[in-house]
Amino acid sequence: MSAAIEALAPATRLSAARRSADLAALHADPSVDLLVIGGGVTGTGVALDAASRGLRVALVDKHDLAFGTSRWSSKLVHGGLRYLASGAVGIAYESAVERDALIRFIAPHLTRPLPQVVPLLGDVSRRDAALTRVGFLAGDALRLAARTPSSELARSRRISPAEVIALAPTVRREGLRGGLLNWDGQLTDDARLTVGIARTAARHGAVILTHCAASEATGTSATITDELTGYSIAVRAKAVVNATGVWSGTVDPAISLRPSRGTHLVFRQESFGGLTAGLTVPVPNSFGRYVFALPQPDGRVYVGLTDEEADGPLPDVPTPSDAEIDFLLATVGLALGTPLTRDDVVGTFAGLRPLLDSGEGRTADVSRKHAVLTRDDGMVTVVGGKLTTYRRMAQDAVDAALATSGLSADPCITRTLPLVGAAPREALARIDAPERLIRAYGTEATVVRALGEAEPALAAPVAPGTEITGAELLFGALVEGAVTPEDLLERRTRLSLIPEVAEAAADAAQSALAAQ
Repeated sequence: MSAAIEALAPATRLSAARRSADLAALHADPSVDLLVIGGGVTGTGVALDAASRGLRVALVDKHDLAFGTSRWSSKLVHGGLRYLASGAVGIAYESAVERDALIRFIAPHLTRPLPQVVPLLGDVSRRDAALTRVGFLAGDALRLAARTPSSELARSRRISPAEVIALAPTVRREGLRGGLLNWDGQLTDDARLTVGIARTAARHGAVILTHCAASEATGTSATITDELTGYSIAVRAKAVVNATGVWSGTVDPAISLRPSRGTHLVFRQESFGGLTAGLTVPVPNSFGRYVFALPQPDGRVYVGLTDEEADGPLPDVPTPSDAEIDFLLATVGLALGTPLTRDDVVGTFAGLRPLLDSGEGRTADVSRKHAVLTRDDGMVTVVGGKLTTYRRMAQDAVDAALATSGLSADPCITRTLPLVGAAPREALARIDAPERLIRAYGTEATVVRALGEAEPALAAPVAPGTEITGAELLFGALVEGAVTPEDLLERRTRLSLIPEVAEAAADAAQSALAAQ
């Protein structure tokens, strides 16, 4: 192991060796205060909240960290603006407060301000433009209420046609009379956020076990089976939290969900001419609904998002429908000078929202407010919500687990608890490493850089069409808990979003895992 890796606090390092040691320790003493089932953003948030309060915590996931919905978001840290349109002021305010916590305290390295522009084209009426402007002003009020300084998120404003074109070079010029500019938060990567939360929970003593399935779960126990070896452990817990998202009903059959599929298309930046803002396109005849083209790291743009009923069996990895792809292409094309085609699409992804079945009409109308449900035997299930509010969801779930189990714990501190790699923006600006690495790894960017300097072959991109290096794959194996090639290609990096790039990087992923 390199000196740079060894300089990191051992408690924050997740690896195959750490996983084996933790399984052995759990076998020797299979009792914990809190067992968390589910390694998505909410489950890892629960583990961090509980561990930082002084509880003995174990988290298990049948697959990997961020395997499910947590890696399929739009990568936005929403301020709750869309919820104001439906009168859900409480959810909107909660979102703005949690956005503030993420971008200022919890993960400044993984978040950044994103300008979002609505082009005012001929098919956007002056009435709709005025209503959108009022909505953006309400968003400004939310920002002020959450005490987010304008140095983090600027006020919305009207901009000129030239400014719109500078931000979105491929926008349609005909009939363009300017635009409306709003600011929101954007994540470098939702899966990286989840991994960071898990590693921070480990720093506080939580046991993080991926590729371990939970079965026969009750409010005080579960059987944990290592998916890699088949070995099982009967775990005793004083409280159990079910944070499995859309799979919550498989842990507790009494839970009734109505999953909604959200689909994105992946493009190369060349298709958008160097897009630097979120291009926001109103969906015709659906006031308050938009399709976004969002610039991403590694020269990509994501276009989304849909809200479609997801009937039938739950797949491990959802797939977009042809109708969704056509809808996204057609809608974003309304704002472009030259419409995009399927030939421009280099990848797709879809996630399932774990919405409680409220019996309402469309899934788009189902509340995004989270729910914490306690079963008669004490099992706590947390569902609903969204990525931005994961921390509050986790806090509420732990509070419920404490109430039903009688456990005592310290007060919640996660509102201002930085994740591993986090630092104030002024400190991040002084780090001697490429900006791309700082945005992904924060203060640990120097460790990734040092891995490449120690072995120059690791400094090179692992495949054409990406800037991801072998050093990043090695870091994922030695520090971030990846134990399979898919863990590296699909979640520690997002190479798999463009299948041809992932295929070219497969050997590098195998080499990184072999170096453990």
